[in-house]
Amino acid sequence: QAGKAKKVVLTACMRKLLTILNAMLKHRTPWQEVGAHHA
Repeated sequence: QAGKAKKVVLTACMRKLLTILNAMLKHRTPWQEVGAHHA
């Protein structure tokens, strides 16, 4: 069961990242690196 929970979390993170990347491509937004000085 613990392995399934990890897989679900990993899938959710991957899906979120793909959604962000898809939106960036649609709006032609460049990737912005966020560092400590931006926080």
